[in-house]
Amino acid sequence: MMNLYGVPGWGSAISEIMLTMVGQPYQFIDVEGFDAPGPQRDSLRQRNPLCQVPTLELDDGEILTESAAIALWLLDSYPDFAPPVGSPQRQQFWRLLVWLVANVYPTFTYGDYPQRWVTDNPQALTASTDRHRETLLRWLETQLTDGPYTFGERLTLIDAWWPVIRRWRPREAWFAAETPKLNAVADRVCARPELQAVLRANKLLS
Repeated sequence: MMNLYGVPGWGSAISEIMLTMVGQPYQFIDVEGFDAPGPQRDSLRQRNPLCQVPTLELDDGEILTESAAIALWLLDSYPDFAPPVGSPQRQQFWRLLVWLVANVYPTFTYGDYPQRWVTDNPQALTASTDRHRETLLRWLETQLTDGPYTFGERLTLIDAWWPVIRRWRPREAWFAAETPKLNAVADRVCARPELQAVLRANKLLS
């Protein structure tokens, strides 16, 4: 069985939800504390020298990292979790997948650990990345339809992002007030019976 190295509630939660969505068996290995010297960091570094989560160790021992790459890898075996080939939604699925990891996710990378990037007034970096993220999320809201999920009736791997991002800054109350369509999609994903256990394990259910 493949092993997913991560921390409950962190970015690895996105990959956990995707794996659970498609029904791919995996074992979760909690490496909480990996961002400081110690045995958890040493264990993760053996598999991923960059010491990042998620790190997915496949059945054959190969290592796969990056949430978007894990999504693409899953779609090779579970193509129904993306819009149909040739549809306009398919292109938008690819666009949104890359947009999330290129634009939204870096705001957490820099904002959560500002002292790694600046020496003067790191709090200002956190504040500025938080504001930029809110701008990005408001744009995302304009791209959503009134369908139950991001691309209408079909649940796709993109939908795994919303319960996780909503729990991070700017938190649930902001999403409910500022991005109601995105918040509604996150609610529907959180209501799916097959995801209850993984959502609870990642502290994504109230």
